[in-house]
Amino acid sequence: MIQKRTHLSKPAAIALFIAGALLLLATEFFRVYLIMPFPGSQNSDTVGLAWSIDHYRIFLRIAGLLLIAYPFLRLWRGARIVGKITLGIITAFYCVIFYFFNFRFEADKMFYQPGHKAFAQAADNKIPLNKLVIGFTSGGEARAYPIQIIGYHHQVRDTVGNLPVMVTYCTVCRTGRVFSPTVNGHAENFRLVGMDHFNAMFEDATTKSWWQQATGEAVAGPLKETHLSELPSSQLSLREWLQQHPDSKILQPDTTFQKDYDDLADYDIGTIRGGLEKRDSASWKMKSWVIGVRSGPYAKAYDWNTLVSHQLIQDTIGATPIAILLDDDSASFHTWNRQVKGQTLQFQRIQGQPLLSDSNTGSQWDAGGLCVSGPLKDQQLQPIQSYQEFWHSWSHFHPSTTRYNP
Repeated sequence: MIQKRTHLSKPAAIALFIAGALLLLATEFFRVYLIMPFPGSQNSDTVGLAWSIDHYRIFLRIAGLLLIAYPFLRLWRGARIVGKITLGIITAFYCVIFYFFNFRFEADKMFYQPGHKAFAQAADNKIPLNKLVIGFTSGGEARAYPIQIIGYHHQVRDTVGNLPVMVTYCTVCRTGRVFSPTVNGHAENFRLVGMDHFNAMFEDATTKSWWQQATGEAVAGPLKETHLSELPSSQLSLREWLQQHPDSKILQPDTTFQKDYDDLADYDIGTIRGGLEKRDSASWKMKSWVIGVRSGPYAKAYDWNTLVSHQLIQDTIGATPIAILLDDDSASFHTWNRQVKGQTLQFQRIQGQPLLSDSNTGSQWDAGGLCVSGPLKDQQLQPIQSYQEFWHSWSHFHPSTTRYNP
């Protein structure tokens, strides 16, 4: 007895084709949408889901193609011209989505690493002195990385005083950080992969784990909850940096990306056009500037407007007495531990001079935290790592933070 061949019914073929097509489209769409600044994409904790989709995308694509392969042939053979056109349009639409979400919308296809890194001494420098830089020193060597440059690239790899470093910046969070790129004992390579709550996120080449720029923490992948070692850095104007480090080398523009740098020309002062990067001049708004300071388990935020008004803020975080000084350029700031030789110093600015004096001993201190005269001469205030960033960033990544109220 000859059995009849069983064919997939047309409704079943359509259902399978739709299921496969949706799986293919969802794979391409959500693996990028969830980690890029699309409307609504940065408001939830979806990094784990995005990492899983990205990590298993090959298997998801294969599953989707297997679901649509036979139904596609079944429908194509039995379709009239309108049906074939419809299938062709759906196929073309997927190809367009695949192209854009794999070759145009991915972060490292939008923000490239510099092809040529050139550094100059002050005499040959082309960066305006009023531009903000991330300054870093190691092994007696000092280097300055203009925010306008690293803001586009998001990260620049370098070696300073024989120490490998990863200098990073996220313009949407206004966060500058310097990390050691050493992971599990060897120097790791990273690429920009997307964003987590508007913060730049990097992927390491070895384990494909994803790392937050603001915290240096791996938030998805095999190394989840591991932290990169952060290295002390400063944010200040290039003029102020060179006053403290006259022999510093300064990162120069890679002319290939000059237009991208020009787009960030007004970023330093917060008047850039982009809504994600423009400053809110009011206090304690999402895009307001704050100075964020950590001391052990404690975190505190200081309103930038308050610092501009007072020029000097003295406070205590946990058991650590601190001082935050704004330089005369109203752009550079310094944060120090106020405790010297067992006593907590109380400072005041000296009118008309870039100096501080302490009421404890009458000693005078320069803008670098060095005592230049008085009983404490040659004592150096110990710097405390602090950051200028948007309030939305500091409050999200430091949920237990308190606010300074003068």
